[in-house]
Amino acid sequence: MLDDFMVRAALAGTGVALAAAPLGCFVVWRRMAYFGDATAHAAMLGVALSLVLSVSLLASVLVVALIMALLVSLLSDRGYTMDTLLGVMAHAALAFGLVAVSLVQVARLDLMSYLIGDILAVGRRDLVLIWGGALLVVLIIALRWSGLLISTLNPDLARASGVDPRREQLLLTLSLAVVVAVALKVVGVLLIAAFLIIPAAAARPFSRTPEGMAVLAAAVAIISANGGLAIAWHFDTPAGPSMVSLAALCFVLMTLAGLMHRRLGERHIRTT
Repeated sequence: MLDDFMVRAALAGTGVALAAAPLGCFVVWRRMAYFGDATAHAAMLGVALSLVLSVSLLASVLVVALIMALLVSLLSDRGYTMDTLLGVMAHAALAFGLVAVSLVQVARLDLMSYLIGDILAVGRRDLVLIWGGALLVVLIIALRWSGLLISTLNPDLARASGVDPRREQLLLTLSLAVVVAVALKVVGVLLIAAFLIIPAAAARPFSRTPEGMAVLAAAVAIISANGGLAIAWHFDTPAGPSMVSLAALCFVLMTLAGLMHRRLGERHIRTT
């Protein structure tokens, strides 16, 4: 079954969707959209280091994403705002990464595959890494769900309950770095943040509980991943951008449906 490249691509997209969707909910709740974008941009420097040093791509991207996330966490509120630090470090890492990749002759032809992903080229080893990373992230979120949630809602209440908000932040940062690393081959550096945020934002109007939002976001992400693959297959479009475009369409439709549902509810209340 895994000899079919479309099957491998569908499994890879589903694995990334399962990990990215619940993590994306925390990114949305904590208003960390720019943080996720910055970590993703830093991944390009990891790609460059992997090519230059001939080391594992996943390990290199994971290390750079972790260093980036930890540096931002350590340096914030020490003379610079979070937005300024993220802007400087994200764009600097992306620029250094692109320059370094351009100097590696063999990598020049593959630059677009790192920027927008190349899910159709996913191999069996990639599948193992993607699902291994995805299951690790899902396990972390499942085990620390209550701590992550209460730290997100109210850090003071979390401390009073015996939960360390900084530890939960570190776990979230670690999970974000893992997702960025395993999603690189699926949607690329430029679209990873979109795949984190859009399904969670699309699920928000129809979610009454945090758990419900995470499950609905996972459903939107899986539909977007596999639907985007089908669109790429039939219309010969790039797979990664097709997946993100379908997720964006889901966001628009679900937002409009949510607004209509709310107005119908208000009209029903006024008439009764």
